[in-house]
Amino acid sequence: MCGIAGFCSFDRDNREAPWREAAFAMGETLCRRGPDDAGEWYSRDCALAHRRLAVIDPTHGQQPMEKDGLTLCYNGELYNTPELRYRLMAAGHTFATRTDTEVVLEAYRAYGEGVGDYLEGIYAFALWDSRAGRLFCCRDRFGVKPFFYTVRDGAFVFGSELKALFAYPGIRPEADEDTWREVLGVSPARTPGSGVFAGIRELRPAHQLVFDREGLRMRRYWNVESRPHTESYEDTVAHLRTLLTGAIRRQLVSDVPLATLLSGGLDSSIITAVAAAEYAGQGREPLATYSFDYTGNDRFFRPSSFQPDADAPWALRMAEDFRTRHTVLTCTQEALVELLPAAVEAKDLPGMADLDSSLLFFCGEIKKQHTVTLSGECSDELFGGYPWFHRADMMAADTFPWCMDFSARTEVLNPALVQRLDLEESVRARYHASLAETPRLEGETGAEARRREIAWLNLIWFMTNLLDRKDRMSMYSGLEVRVPFCDRQVVEYVWNIPWEMKSRGGVRKAVLRDAAASILPEAVRLRPKSPYPKTHNPRFEALAREKLLALLADPNAPIHAIVNEDALRGGLLVSAGDYGRPWFGQLMAGPQMIAWLIELNLWMERFGVAL
Repeated sequence: MCGIAGFCSFDRDNREAPWREAAFAMGETLCRRGPDDAGEWYSRDCALAHRRLAVIDPTHGQQPMEKDGLTLCYNGELYNTPELRYRLMAAGHTFATRTDTEVVLEAYRAYGEGVGDYLEGIYAFALWDSRAGRLFCCRDRFGVKPFFYTVRDGAFVFGSELKALFAYPGIRPEADEDTWREVLGVSPARTPGSGVFAGIRELRPAHQLVFDREGLRMRRYWNVESRPHTESYEDTVAHLRTLLTGAIRRQLVSDVPLATLLSGGLDSSIITAVAAAEYAGQGREPLATYSFDYTGNDRFFRPSSFQPDADAPWALRMAEDFRTRHTVLTCTQEALVELLPAAVEAKDLPGMADLDSSLLFFCGEIKKQHTVTLSGECSDELFGGYPWFHRADMMAADTFPWCMDFSARTEVLNPALVQRLDLEESVRARYHASLAETPRLEGETGAEARRREIAWLNLIWFMTNLLDRKDRMSMYSGLEVRVPFCDRQVVEYVWNIPWEMKSRGGVRKAVLRDAAASILPEAVRLRPKSPYPKTHNPRFEALAREKLLALLADPNAPIHAIVNEDALRGGLLVSAGDYGRPWFGQLMAGPQMIAWLIELNLWMERFGVAL
């Protein structure tokens, strides 16, 4: 994994600017993503900057990689590298390294703008083709790796993170009304393609673009395809098991230390079990695993419909059964608050509050021993594990089901601002626009058609938000996180498994549980869903409340223009937060709202944006 940045312009006036200094400055903003190596490349019309986190063939593969008229700046991990290299060699291509970077470069040479069809993995890259005089950019199918861009004064400028774009001369962080609709209305999610800041876009997952003298053109190169599922339940279970175990095994390749994240839930346990067996079969030392907890959670945890039990006993059981080298990482309440500024710096936006800062803490600890991890992210979006696939009120909502209670958001905001931005209606418009994109199945009606809509919304909104969070917090620590459930073949297959199989007998994710029957201990296989662990210690809420009160006492704090101070002082800041009333997803309730407002103030200060 890496950080990439650069720009392209065919305007002679633009080329008179100090390109070398600009490319270097953009690359420097991404040094945390790539602590192992750095490089810049320049031509008459294009400049590329790269920061490398070395995972495969660490002694080779320096970037940008230039070869026979093609120059590549690549961030990612290609899981079909051996097969694709063999295919290219058979066609006469030659290789000087074992890196997937060179495979991507040669694949472009062979397939041109159709290269995305041949790549299996997580990636975002920019490739300058001097023969055609064009910059070609491509992003992976699910948006695991980021790619932001803008066009200013005839120059196409891009980077792995927003901060990289702001290092380019003349590009400043600016906010317009759509910025505030994003931040206040849908945050911590983002509208597909939105870069939040005025004039900034994000290349959508499964899209590619070309910038040349004709301008900018873009196309989607892949999408899920809705079609009838014809296999029996037994064959579906067997087929799914083959696809999933294959995806996990392919993602274990690494020349640096690798571990898995293990909560003891169904998804992380499947990955750990397959990985541990693979390690044992290869005669390698036992697999390393990590689980997360918080100080005081053993005393303050209370079961809820969203989080029915604690992870700790289940993770330890899995570690014992599969003989992994297990480490429990424990985060203090103080660290959750102290790391909020770093979480905003990592994401360049307000995020998921302590869920971000905790992940940042855990990733930093893991990086001390390991460089690559595998995570169970994205399973619930595919198999319908979330409450909004099951609850009638969420299924029927005329808005995003993970933020149905919009009043929990608007009641802490300035009423005049909410009205001026027409906040709730703007969110609903985004919802309907995304709904219209759903790849529908002809003849499908009723609840099955509605669940396909919700699955689509999860795929392009909720899942990409979690992947975005995972990328920023992990890469800020120089840690690569892989997500086997985002394997293309797995997603394409599961997309068309009917609900009666996914939730057979009323059991959530039944088809996945049955696919794991020969993989997991029975109790773990049947354990109810439990989300990413969060703190239940009231100490965190007290610390966050104290910090927000201090901001409100500061007349220069920019947040004064955003919030309804009377509502805050009469609600969240005087009484215990409502842990059972999420305003986003399953976990972001009262305490997270307090921390999110702190992040909002930090973001406004960091980028100098105001209403």
